[in-house]
Amino acid sequence: MYPLSTVRQGRRNGRNSGTTFGTWPRETISLMTTQATELGATLRAWRDRLSPAAAGLPSGRARRARGLRREELAQLTGISVDYVVRLEQGRSTTPSAQVLAALARALQLTNTERDHLYRLAGLIPPADGEISDHIPPGVHRVLSRLGDIAVAVFAADWQLIWWNRGWAALLGDPSSTPPALRNFARDSFSVNGEGPRLSQWPVTSLGPDTVEAAIVSDLRCATGRFPNNSRLTDLIQVLTTGNLRFAELWASGAVSAHREARKIIEHPAVGPITVDCDVMTDGDAELKIVILTAAPDTKDETNLRLAFLSDVPIPARG
Repeated sequence: MYPLSTVRQGRRNGRNSGTTFGTWPRETISLMTTQATELGATLRAWRDRLSPAAAGLPSGRARRARGLRREELAQLTGISVDYVVRLEQGRSTTPSAQVLAALARALQLTNTERDHLYRLAGLIPPADGEISDHIPPGVHRVLSRLGDIAVAVFAADWQLIWWNRGWAALLGDPSSTPPALRNFARDSFSVNGEGPRLSQWPVTSLGPDTVEAAIVSDLRCATGRFPNNSRLTDLIQVLTTGNLRFAELWASGAVSAHREARKIIEHPAVGPITVDCDVMTDGDAELKIVILTAAPDTKDETNLRLAFLSDVPIPARG
Protein backbone atom coordinates (compact mmCIF):
# COMPACT_ATOMS: atom_id res chain seq x y z
CA MET A 1 0.00 0.00 0.00
CA TYR A 2 1.12 3.54 -0.76
CA PRO A 3 -1.26 5.69 1.32
CA LEU A 4 -0.33 8.99 -0.28
CA SER A 5 0.60 7.74 -3.72
CA THR A 6 -1.02 6.49 -6.88
CA VAL A 7 0.46 3.95 -9.23
CA ARG A 8 0.42 4.66 -12.96
CA GLN A 9 2.08 3.37 -16.09
CA GLY A 10 4.66 5.76 -17.55
CA ARG A 11 5.61 6.02 -21.21
CA ARG A 12 8.97 6.83 -22.77
CA ASN A 13 9.44 7.19 -26.55
CA GLY A 14 5.98 5.76 -27.09
CA ARG A 15 6.64 2.65 -25.00
CA ASN A 16 5.63 1.62 -21.49
CA SER A 17 8.46 2.55 -19.16
CA GLY A 18 7.16 0.56 -16.18
CA THR A 19 5.45 1.56 -13.00
CA THR A 20 5.92 5.06 -11.62
CA PHE A 21 4.57 6.68 -8.51
CA GLY A 22 2.68 9.92 -8.35
CA THR A 23 0.64 11.59 -5.67
CA TRP A 24 -3.03 11.66 -4.79
CA PRO A 25 -4.95 14.67 -6.07
CA ARG A 26 -4.68 17.62 -3.71
CA GLU A 27 -8.41 17.41 -2.98
CA THR A 28 -8.04 13.83 -1.73
CA ILE A 29 -5.08 14.64 0.51
CA SER A 30 -6.92 17.67 1.86
CA LEU A 31 -9.98 15.55 2.72
CA MET A 32 -7.84 12.91 4.48
CA THR A 33 -6.04 15.62 6.47
CA THR A 34 -9.31 17.29 7.40
CA GLN A 35 -10.82 14.02 8.63
CA ALA A 36 -7.74 13.22 10.71
CA THR A 37 -7.77 16.70 12.23
CA GLU A 38 -11.49 16.50 13.01
CA LEU A 39 -11.10 13.04 14.55
CA GLY A 40 -8.35 14.29 16.85
CA ALA A 41 -10.19 17.46 17.83
CA THR A 42 -13.39 15.54 18.53
CA LEU A 43 -11.61 13.00 20.72
CA ARG A 44 -9.97 15.82 22.69
CA ALA A 45 -13.32 17.54 23.19
CA TRP A 46 -14.97 14.33 24.42
CA ARG A 47 -12.04 13.62 26.74
CA ASP A 48 -12.18 17.14 28.19
CA ARG A 49 -15.86 16.90 29.04
CA LEU A 50 -15.67 13.62 31.01
CA SER A 51 -14.64 13.98 34.65
CA PRO A 52 -12.51 11.34 36.38
CA ALA A 53 -15.30 10.70 38.88
CA ALA A 54 -17.80 9.98 36.08
CA ALA A 55 -15.32 7.50 34.62
CA GLY A 56 -14.83 5.75 37.97
CA LEU A 57 -11.37 7.19 38.57
CA PRO A 58 -10.01 9.07 41.60
CA SER A 59 -9.84 12.82 40.98
CA GLY A 60 -6.46 13.26 42.66
CA ARG A 61 -4.91 16.65 43.33
CA ALA A 62 -3.66 19.60 41.29
CA ARG A 63 -5.33 18.69 38.02
CA ARG A 64 -4.80 21.01 35.07
CA ALA A 65 -6.84 18.89 32.66
CA ARG A 66 -10.54 19.79 32.59
CA GLY A 67 -11.53 16.19 32.09
CA LEU A 68 -9.60 12.96 31.67
CA ARG A 69 -5.87 12.98 31.16
CA ARG A 70 -4.55 11.12 28.14
CA GLU A 71 -2.97 8.59 30.49
CA GLU A 72 -6.36 7.95 32.08
CA LEU A 73 -8.08 7.49 28.74
CA ALA A 74 -5.34 5.06 27.72
CA GLN A 75 -5.85 3.14 30.97
CA LEU A 76 -9.61 2.92 30.46
CA THR A 77 -9.34 1.74 26.86
CA GLY A 78 -6.33 -0.56 27.14
CA ILE A 79 -4.39 1.25 24.41
CA SER A 80 -1.06 3.03 24.78
CA VAL A 81 -0.71 6.68 25.75
CA ASP A 82 1.39 7.23 22.63
CA TYR A 83 -1.44 5.95 20.45
CA VAL A 84 -3.92 8.29 22.14
CA VAL A 85 -1.52 11.18 21.46
CA ARG A 86 -1.14 10.21 17.79
CA LEU A 87 -4.91 9.96 17.36
CA GLU A 88 -5.51 13.36 18.91
CA GLN A 89 -2.73 14.97 16.87
CA GLY A 90 -4.01 13.48 13.61
CA ARG A 91 -0.86 11.39 13.10
CA SER A 92 -2.79 8.12 13.28
CA THR A 93 -5.83 8.09 11.04
CA THR A 94 -6.95 4.46 10.77
CA PRO A 95 -7.92 3.12 14.22
CA SER A 96 -9.52 -0.31 14.19
CA ALA A 97 -13.16 -0.97 15.03
CA GLN A 98 -12.01 -2.58 18.28
CA VAL A 99 -10.13 0.58 19.29
CA LEU A 100 -13.11 2.77 18.37
CA ALA A 101 -15.45 0.59 20.44
CA ALA A 102 -13.12 0.90 23.43
CA LEU A 103 -12.92 4.68 23.01
CA ALA A 104 -16.70 4.98 22.72
CA ARG A 105 -17.19 3.01 25.95
CA ALA A 106 -14.49 4.87 27.88
CA LEU A 107 -15.73 8.29 26.73
CA GLN A 108 -19.34 7.30 27.45
CA LEU A 109 -20.58 8.36 24.02
CA THR A 110 -24.21 8.24 22.98
CA ASN A 111 -25.09 5.97 20.07
CA THR A 112 -25.17 8.99 17.73
CA GLU A 113 -21.73 10.14 18.92
CA ARG A 114 -20.36 6.61 18.58
CA ASP A 115 -21.59 6.41 14.99
CA HIS A 116 -19.99 9.81 14.26
CA LEU A 117 -16.69 8.55 15.69
CA TYR A 118 -16.74 5.55 13.34
CA ARG A 119 -17.46 7.74 10.33
CA LEU A 120 -14.64 10.16 11.20
CA ALA A 121 -12.32 7.15 11.19
CA GLY A 122 -13.65 6.04 7.80
CA LEU A 123 -15.49 3.00 9.15
CA ILE A 124 -19.13 1.95 8.96
CA PRO A 125 -20.88 2.21 12.35
CA PRO A 126 -22.10 -1.04 13.94
CA ALA A 127 -25.36 -2.21 12.40
CA ASP A 128 -28.51 -2.74 14.46
CA GLY A 129 -28.25 -6.48 13.86
CA GLU A 130 -24.79 -6.70 15.41
CA ILE A 131 -24.04 -7.39 19.07
CA SER A 132 -23.06 -4.12 20.64
CA ASP A 133 -20.21 -3.67 23.12
CA HIS A 134 -21.27 -0.05 23.66
CA ILE A 135 -22.45 1.08 27.10
CA PRO A 136 -24.88 4.05 26.98
CA PRO A 137 -24.05 7.11 29.11
CA GLY A 138 -27.06 6.53 31.40
CA VAL A 139 -25.84 3.05 32.27
CA HIS A 140 -22.35 4.44 32.91
CA ARG A 141 -23.82 6.99 35.33
CA VAL A 142 -25.62 4.30 37.30
CA LEU A 143 -22.51 2.10 37.38
CA SER A 144 -20.29 4.93 38.62
CA ARG A 145 -22.68 5.69 41.49
CA LEU A 146 -23.07 2.18 42.86
CA GLY A 147 -20.27 2.74 45.35
CA ASP A 148 -18.50 -0.19 47.01
CA ILE A 149 -19.96 -3.02 45.00
CA ALA A 150 -18.62 -5.59 42.55
CA VAL A 151 -20.18 -5.08 39.13
CA ALA A 152 -19.37 -5.99 35.54
CA VAL A 153 -21.10 -5.55 32.19
CA PHE A 154 -21.34 -8.29 29.57
CA ALA A 155 -22.56 -8.12 25.97
CA ALA A 156 -25.44 -10.24 24.70
CA ASP A 157 -23.04 -13.14 24.02
CA TRP A 158 -21.60 -12.98 27.57
CA GLN A 159 -18.46 -11.17 26.42
CA LEU A 160 -17.02 -9.12 29.30
CA ILE A 161 -16.82 -5.47 28.23
CA TRP A 162 -16.55 -3.50 31.50
CA TRP A 163 -15.77 -4.06 35.18
CA ASN A 164 -15.08 -1.91 38.20
CA ARG A 165 -12.44 -2.01 40.90
CA GLY A 166 -14.69 -3.98 43.23
CA TRP A 167 -15.04 -6.73 40.63
CA ALA A 168 -11.27 -6.90 40.15
CA ALA A 169 -10.69 -6.96 43.92
CA LEU A 170 -13.15 -9.80 44.38
CA LEU A 171 -12.29 -12.00 41.39
CA GLY A 172 -8.92 -10.75 40.13
CA ASP A 173 -8.06 -8.39 37.31
CA PRO A 174 -9.50 -9.62 33.96
CA SER A 175 -7.20 -7.35 31.94
CA SER A 176 -4.51 -10.05 31.93
CA THR A 177 -6.83 -12.23 29.81
CA PRO A 178 -6.84 -11.56 26.04
CA PRO A 179 -10.03 -9.65 25.16
CA ALA A 180 -11.29 -12.37 22.81
CA LEU A 181 -11.26 -14.88 25.66
CA ARG A 182 -13.08 -12.74 28.22
CA ASN A 183 -16.30 -14.68 27.84
CA PHE A 184 -18.39 -16.15 30.66
CA ALA A 185 -19.85 -18.89 28.45
CA ARG A 186 -16.33 -20.07 27.55
CA ASP A 187 -15.45 -20.01 31.25
CA SER A 188 -18.49 -22.11 32.09
CA PHE A 189 -17.98 -24.71 29.36
CA SER A 190 -14.34 -25.71 29.08
CA VAL A 191 -12.92 -26.41 25.63
CA ASN A 192 -9.67 -28.37 25.17
CA GLY A 193 -9.05 -28.41 28.89
CA GLU A 194 -8.93 -24.64 29.21
CA GLY A 195 -9.55 -23.36 32.72
CA PRO A 196 -11.58 -20.28 33.73
CA ARG A 197 -10.05 -16.96 32.67
CA LEU A 198 -12.40 -14.38 34.18
CA SER A 199 -11.56 -15.26 37.79
CA GLN A 200 -8.03 -15.53 39.13
CA TRP A 201 -9.02 -17.93 41.94
CA PRO A 202 -11.63 -20.70 42.36
CA VAL A 203 -15.33 -19.84 42.12
CA THR A 204 -18.02 -22.45 42.77
CA SER A 205 -21.61 -22.02 41.62
CA LEU A 206 -24.30 -23.34 43.95
CA GLY A 207 -26.69 -25.03 41.55
CA PRO A 208 -24.32 -25.33 38.57
CA ASP A 209 -26.83 -27.19 36.40
CA THR A 210 -29.24 -24.28 36.59
CA VAL A 211 -26.50 -21.77 35.77
CA GLU A 212 -25.27 -23.78 32.77
CA ALA A 213 -28.80 -24.15 31.40
CA ALA A 214 -29.40 -20.44 31.82
CA ILE A 215 -26.23 -19.51 29.94
CA VAL A 216 -27.12 -21.75 27.01
CA SER A 217 -30.65 -20.36 26.96
CA ASP A 218 -29.25 -16.83 26.99
CA LEU A 219 -27.12 -17.60 23.94
CA ARG A 220 -30.10 -19.14 22.16
CA CYS A 221 -32.08 -15.96 22.78
CA ALA A 222 -29.14 -13.97 21.42
CA THR A 223 -29.13 -15.97 18.17
CA GLY A 224 -32.74 -14.96 17.63
CA ARG A 225 -31.92 -11.30 18.25
CA PHE A 226 -28.58 -11.29 16.38
CA PRO A 227 -28.80 -14.17 13.85
CA ASN A 228 -25.97 -12.94 11.61
CA ASN A 229 -23.43 -11.93 14.23
CA SER A 230 -20.16 -13.69 13.44
CA ARG A 231 -18.74 -13.46 16.98
CA LEU A 232 -21.81 -15.19 18.40
CA THR A 233 -21.88 -17.79 15.61
CA ASP A 234 -18.20 -18.59 16.13
CA LEU A 235 -18.66 -18.89 19.90
CA ILE A 236 -21.52 -21.36 19.57
CA GLN A 237 -19.58 -23.36 16.98
CA VAL A 238 -16.58 -23.62 19.33
CA LEU A 239 -18.72 -24.65 22.31
CA THR A 240 -20.94 -27.18 20.52
CA THR A 241 -17.96 -28.96 18.97
CA GLY A 242 -15.67 -28.65 21.99
CA ASN A 243 -17.91 -29.28 24.99
CA LEU A 244 -20.34 -32.21 25.22
CA ARG A 245 -22.38 -30.68 28.04
CA PHE A 246 -22.95 -27.49 26.05
CA ALA A 247 -23.89 -29.50 22.95
CA GLU A 248 -26.49 -31.48 24.94
CA LEU A 249 -28.04 -28.36 26.43
CA TRP A 250 -28.00 -26.59 23.06
CA ALA A 251 -29.81 -29.51 21.46
CA SER A 252 -32.57 -29.31 24.10
CA GLY A 253 -33.78 -26.03 22.59
CA ALA A 254 -34.64 -24.40 25.92
CA VAL A 255 -35.00 -20.60 25.96
CA SER A 256 -34.89 -18.52 29.14
CA ALA A 257 -32.79 -15.78 30.75
CA HIS A 258 -30.02 -15.80 33.37
CA ARG A 259 -31.28 -13.72 36.29
CA GLU A 260 -29.69 -14.87 39.56
CA ALA A 261 -27.33 -17.37 41.15
CA ARG A 262 -25.25 -17.90 44.28
CA LYS A 263 -21.50 -18.47 44.26
CA ILE A 264 -18.64 -19.15 46.66
CA ILE A 265 -15.46 -17.22 45.89
CA GLU A 266 -12.24 -18.60 47.39
CA HIS A 267 -10.54 -15.26 47.90
CA PRO A 268 -6.79 -15.63 48.62
CA ALA A 269 -6.67 -12.75 51.11
CA VAL A 270 -9.86 -13.17 53.17
CA GLY A 271 -11.01 -16.74 52.54
CA PRO A 272 -14.33 -18.02 51.15
CA ILE A 273 -17.09 -15.50 50.42
CA THR A 274 -20.63 -16.53 49.53
CA VAL A 275 -22.18 -13.96 47.22
CA ASP A 276 -25.47 -13.46 45.45
CA CYS A 277 -25.10 -12.93 41.72
CA ASP A 278 -27.92 -10.89 40.18
CA VAL A 279 -28.19 -10.16 36.46
CA MET A 280 -30.04 -7.20 35.01
CA THR A 281 -30.54 -6.60 31.29
CA ASP A 282 -30.40 -3.20 29.61
CA GLY A 283 -32.44 -2.31 26.54
CA ASP A 284 -32.34 -3.57 22.98
CA ALA A 285 -28.59 -4.20 23.11
CA GLU A 286 -29.29 -6.82 25.80
CA LEU A 287 -26.32 -5.81 27.91
CA LYS A 288 -26.05 -7.90 31.06
CA ILE A 289 -25.19 -6.03 34.25
CA VAL A 290 -23.91 -8.51 36.82
CA ILE A 291 -23.82 -7.45 40.48
CA LEU A 292 -22.20 -9.47 43.26
CA THR A 293 -23.33 -8.78 46.83
CA ALA A 294 -23.32 -10.57 50.20
CA ALA A 295 -26.20 -10.96 52.66
CA PRO A 296 -26.30 -8.06 55.15
CA ASP A 297 -24.85 -8.48 58.65
CA THR A 298 -23.02 -11.71 57.85
CA LYS A 299 -19.43 -12.85 57.88
CA ASP A 300 -19.62 -12.94 54.09
CA GLU A 301 -20.44 -9.23 54.00
CA THR A 302 -17.46 -8.51 56.26
CA ASN A 303 -15.15 -10.60 54.08
CA LEU A 304 -16.52 -8.92 50.98
CA ARG A 305 -15.62 -5.49 52.36
CA LEU A 306 -12.17 -6.74 53.33
CA ALA A 307 -11.68 -8.08 49.79
CA PHE A 308 -12.46 -4.61 48.41
CA LEU A 309 -9.62 -3.25 50.53
CA SER A 310 -7.13 -5.73 49.10
CA ASP A 311 -4.31 -4.37 46.97
CA VAL A 312 -5.87 -4.13 43.52
CA PRO A 313 -4.62 -0.91 41.91
CA ILE A 314 -6.66 -0.87 38.70
CA PRO A 315 -9.74 1.34 38.31
CA ALA A 316 -12.95 0.64 36.43
CA ARG A 317 -12.30 -0.45 32.86
CA GLY A 318 -14.35 0.07 29.74
